[in-house]
Amino acid sequence: MEEPKMKRILRNPLFLAVCSLFLLVASCHNPMGVQPLDETPTRGNIKISVDESFQLLYDTQAYTFQSLYPDAKITCRYKPEVDVLADLMNDSVRTVVLTRDLTNEEKDYLLANKFVARTTKVAHDALALIENRSNKDTLILDMQFADIFRGKITSWKQINPASADLPINIVFDNNKSGNVRYFREKFGLSGNFPANCFAVNNNEEVIKYVKNNPSALGIISVNWISDTQDSVSEKFLEAIRIVEVGTNTMNYCKPYQGYIADRSYPFCRDVFMVSRETFSGLGTGFASFVAGDQGQRIILKSGLVPATMPIRLIEIKKD
Repeated sequence: MEEPKMKRILRNPLFLAVCSLFLLVASCHNPMGVQPLDETPTRGNIKISVDESFQLLYDTQAYTFQSLYPDAKITCRYKPEVDVLADLMNDSVRTVVLTRDLTNEEKDYLLANKFVARTTKVAHDALALIENRSNKDTLILDMQFADIFRGKITSWKQINPASADLPINIVFDNNKSGNVRYFREKFGLSGNFPANCFAVNNNEEVIKYVKNNPSALGIISVNWISDTQDSVSEKFLEAIRIVEVGTNTMNYCKPYQGYIADRSYPFCRDVFMVSRETFSGLGTGFASFVAGDQGQRIILKSGLVPATMPIRLIEIKKD
């Protein structure tokens, strides 16, 4: 008896090869956020873009998550804020870590492309000012710092008459970083910074520059120096000194957790995880982990302030 036509087609090697190629192409592309068959909140393989200010923190978060969920693979790519945001908007990644929420225009752009941005605040952070260990001037007012950006203050002697008459050189991590954007917005700055303000490539390079230049004043995320039990943070702390910042001459403080939590420290900001996933995928699961009990404890240990876990501030008075 002759074999049915449909059965012959299904057994045809050329037909099977075409089907295999189609399935391969379909698995490589994920149009409109369709959920891959092998991805869940605790299983899969994704890349996320992270503001490089939080490299130490997210190395730990990803390592811990993957230890708990062996079928999950999360690759964190650390970049300046502008590049992190670009990755989210052009669909290079589905989850990012930023120090700001999306603007209404950015949310509308994603919505027009049938994506709804979901934002989770996970931590409270601060920007630390650091100086060379040979510099004896450890205090600065927030408005003095603003005047350096405005070109009104150019010497350490203008900060403190007892200081050496050295030029102030402000160094920050990257022209595209969230650290630069933060101070532009906070102080209402526009246009180019003075010639004594310049960028390197990342927070680590800022620390190295300050270590080797007595007149430097560096700007970094406190995450790089906040975990005193981390060998990397400890090494950096040995190389530089943290400047105390005040809003008036009676109240100076360093970016310690208590002062970040109650906003006594003037240069505080928040950390957000933003997802454009249209399904409950690995990015969603990782964000939930970071905002959950275990992830928040990692944030607490790192020296930042958890955003979703209640904390208790204890005041210790010296006799």
